[in-house]
Amino acid sequence: MSYQLVCGIETHIELVTKTKIFCCCTTQFGGEPNTHCCPVCTGQPGALPVLNKKVIEYAVRAGLTVNCNINNNSHMDRKNYVYPDLPKAYQISQFDEPLCTDGYVRLDSGKKIRIERIHIEEDAGKLVHDGGYTYVDYNRGGVPLIEIVSMADISSPEEAREYAQKLQLIMRNVGVSDCKMQEGSMRCDVNVSLHKEGEPWGTRTEIKNINSLSNIVRAMELEMERQEDILDAGERIIQSTMRYDADSDIVYVLRSKENADDYRYFPEPDIPRFYISPERVEEIRASLPEFPDSKLKRYVDEMGLPENNARLIYKYRNVTEFFDTAVKKGASPSNTLNMILGPIYATLQTEEDKENFEIKTSPSQLASLVKLIDEKKIRANKAKEVLAQMLESSADVTEYIKADDLAGLSDDDLLALCKDAIEANPKAADDVRNGKDKAINVMFGYVMKNSRGKADVKKAEEIIRSLLK
Repeated sequence: MSYQLVCGIETHIELVTKTKIFCCCTTQFGGEPNTHCCPVCTGQPGALPVLNKKVIEYAVRAGLTVNCNINNNSHMDRKNYVYPDLPKAYQISQFDEPLCTDGYVRLDSGKKIRIERIHIEEDAGKLVHDGGYTYVDYNRGGVPLIEIVSMADISSPEEAREYAQKLQLIMRNVGVSDCKMQEGSMRCDVNVSLHKEGEPWGTRTEIKNINSLSNIVRAMELEMERQEDILDAGERIIQSTMRYDADSDIVYVLRSKENADDYRYFPEPDIPRFYISPERVEEIRASLPEFPDSKLKRYVDEMGLPENNARLIYKYRNVTEFFDTAVKKGASPSNTLNMILGPIYATLQTEEDKENFEIKTSPSQLASLVKLIDEKKIRANKAKEVLAQMLESSADVTEYIKADDLAGLSDDDLLALCKDAIEANPKAADDVRNGKDKAINVMFGYVMKNSRGKADVKKAEEIIRSLLK
């Protein structure tokens, strides 16, 4: 393509507070339409909003995780626009004094995507289109949001996807949101413009409410193609709000784009200014968990885990907490990871299953099993069979492996078995003597089978090699 992409993303993330931003209604997802709302969140005359303190703390927490400065003094603003899902005809948001500013997210390449601001606001209701009619469900209205506004630093659809995925991982990890895009708790508005090198940036369009990481890439590709065709025809791009329809795989214009002046922002008169002290900000900073990228680096550099395998767990906070606890109880990192990626992941079919990580086996129980592998008292395959049973019953490993099973062979018994292995496999023995070293595995198999897995493989190897000299 002869044009260069300029892209910024506005990401709306629902916070996991139990109640809404300005009232006591539940934020629980779902429910019968219009059952999670009250006079405040439906904008009834005389109903006054009260700012939820937890929303401020969660927003600060989010800002600190993406390297933002925190504005200790801030206030709410009214953003005026008329739409059926906004019963007040204005949204309470922030304009000139956002809570967080000047942050960044670092991509795997090392490139920084700068974050201009993070502000808090209320979500709108939801329009439901059914049978030619449109209904309004206000259950979601008033759910607290943070809006994370990036600078126009993104230069490809792949970078846009990675940036959004990093935000999703970070916000889940610090516990401010579940970021379930399929439920609308994370939604991305992607701004796209094209220009030729050395020329001013082009007119941007905004693709609203993209609800999956793959759709970010596809919507951007289609919009870039659309803009390129327009520019190649000598026409100009009209600043517009767009929508991506995944079913028909098209982008289309919803309306001409509003400017900030159209919203007629002014300070919200019903909510006083608020202040969060530097001391409280530092308390929140001190409470932050280890970030996903740091966790991945620790797994690879300090524990020596293969990066590809470590990436299969590092993005799930509950999985990594389980893993770290098992390792702290004495289990080896490599065997613990193998048990998670094998029998445990086999019971978790979806991303949501892994995120929730609700299993019957505790970290202590897994550690007890893994230590048997580490001490070569049982083989890994046997451990996987046992773990599959433990995951169904929640029982300890001792329910499936008895003390007699763990008793090793005496040196005399092992020597006798190794002699039998050589006698039972004369061709393999000759092959080893003639330099075909892999043939020794035949004798290992004989020893392990006839010892019911109790033999020490390393000792068996030493004995067999000495007998074959």
